[in-house]
Amino acid sequence: MTTDDIATTAEIARLARGTLLPSFPGATAPRWLLDELEGGLAGVTLFALTGNVPSPESLAALTAQMRKAGDPFVTIDEEGGDVTRLGGHATGSPYPGNAALGAVDDPELTRRVYRSLAAELAEVGVNVNFAPSVDVNTADDNPVIGTRSFGSDPELVARHAAASVAGTQEAGVAACAKHFPGHGATVDDSHLSVPLVDADLELLERRELLPFRAAIAAGTRAVMTGHLNLPAITAGAPATLSHAAITGLLRERLGYRGVIVTDALDMRGASGAIGIPEASVRALIAGADLLCLGPKEGAETVEATLAAIGAAVRAGRLPVARLAAAAERTARLRDWLAEPVRATVDRAAGLAAARRAVRVTGALPGWAGPPLVVRTESSGNIAVGPTPWGLDPWAPGAVRTDGSDGEADRVLDRAKGRGLVVVLRDAHRHAAQRALATALLTARPDTVVVEMGLPVWRPGSAAYVATYGAAAANAQAAAELLGLAGAG
Repeated sequence: MTTDDIATTAEIARLARGTLLPSFPGATAPRWLLDELEGGLAGVTLFALTGNVPSPESLAALTAQMRKAGDPFVTIDEEGGDVTRLGGHATGSPYPGNAALGAVDDPELTRRVYRSLAAELAEVGVNVNFAPSVDVNTADDNPVIGTRSFGSDPELVARHAAASVAGTQEAGVAACAKHFPGHGATVDDSHLSVPLVDADLELLERRELLPFRAAIAAGTRAVMTGHLNLPAITAGAPATLSHAAITGLLRERLGYRGVIVTDALDMRGASGAIGIPEASVRALIAGADLLCLGPKEGAETVEATLAAIGAAVRAGRLPVARLAAAAERTARLRDWLAEPVRATVDRAAGLAAARRAVRVTGALPGWAGPPLVVRTESSGNIAVGPTPWGLDPWAPGAVRTDGSDGEADRVLDRAKGRGLVVVLRDAHRHAAQRALATALLTARPDTVVVEMGLPVWRPGSAAYVATYGAAAANAQAAAELLGLAGAG
C-alpha cells in the first residue's frame, strides 16, 4: 500500500465518520464516543429512554463534556406535546404539540412556542432539533403521527411548518422538518415496516409536499427523511434509501440545499431486511448527509458502518465526491450554529396555547364536590414512548381502567353521588375505550368525556372536551376548565 493509498483511506474514514449520529446509554459520554468525536464523528442523537436526559442540569454537563472532544451536532426529538425528551418524558411537556397549535391556528403563537422550546434546548447544549413534524395527517388510523401533525389541511400545516421553523431557528437551534416526503397518509408505523403512501406526484404536490416547501422557504437547516414506500417515486424502496426521493424530489424538484438527515436507521422500514451498515451506504448513495443510527446503536454499529462505507467507496458504489458534498453541507450548518443567538424561555406560551386549543361541545355540569376521574389505558407508539398523561395530577383518587368487562360497573359504583369524567386518548383507535365510554354514558348521561388524542370518535350525546394532545400543558388546560383541585 502506498502513502497515497493510506492518505486516501484515512480521508474516506474521516468523511464517513462525519456522517454518523450514533447513540449511547447513560448521562456521561463513554470513552469510545469521545475518541470518535476527536476523530471527526458528526455528533450524537440523545434519547430519554437510554438515560441521556435525567435532568436539564445533567444534560448540560453531558453536552459540555462532548464539546471538549469535538464539535458535535447534538440532536434530539423534542417536538413538545406527546413526543418529548427534555424532562417532559418524566412529567409531560409544558408545551402542547402540533395538533393543539393547529387547532388554534395562530402562526405567531406557534412561532412563540417553538422559540421557547428551542431556547430550552439551547440552554442545555442541544443544537439540532428533529422537529417540526410537518406531515399532513390525512389517515385517522395513522399509528405514529396523529397529534404530532398540525392537521389534515395541507395549507394549515404549511403555515405552521414555516412558523415552527422560524421560531426554532430564532433561538439558534437548527430545525429539522420531517418526515419527508410525508408520513401522514399511512396506516403503518415505519418503526415496524415500510408504510405505503399511495400517491402520485400530482397528489404529493397538493398534499405532502406543500408543508415541506413552506419549511424550505422559511430556511429550515435540515430535513429528515421517512422510511416510506411511494411506488410512483421510489419503486418500492423506502424514501430514505431512494435517490429518486432524496436527490430527485427533495434536492432537484424542491430545490433544497441544506442538510438531509435520515430517520433512525435501526427502524425496520429502513434496515429490517439489509441491516444498518448497508442501509447507511444506500442512504448516502441516495443523497443523505447525516445518518441517525438509532437509540441502541453505539460503538459496534459505528465500526461496522464505517467498514461498510469504506468498502462501498472501494467498490465504486459510493463516490468519494458524495461524501465530500455531505461534509460541505454539514460544515455550513456548523458555521450557522456558531453564530451567537440567544432567545428567552417563555413557558407561558405553552399553557396559553393549550388553553386556546381546548374545544367544548355541550354544557359542562356543575358539581357540588370533586368528580371521579377515570383514565382509560391507551397504547402509545414507539415515537411517543411511555410519557405520563391524563388528569391524575389534578384529580386525587383518579381511577385507571383498561375498559375490560365489568370495569364500567366498578366505575359506576365508585362514582355514586359524584360527578364523573372519563378521559380517553385516541378513542377512535381503541375499541375498549369506546365501549367503556358508551357504557358509562348509558348509565350516567351526565358523564363528561375528555379526549386527549385526536377528536375523531365522539359519543352521540355528552359534554365533550377535546384537548388535541396529552402534554402536561393540555392536561392543565382541561383541568382548569373542569374546575379540578389544584388547577389554575
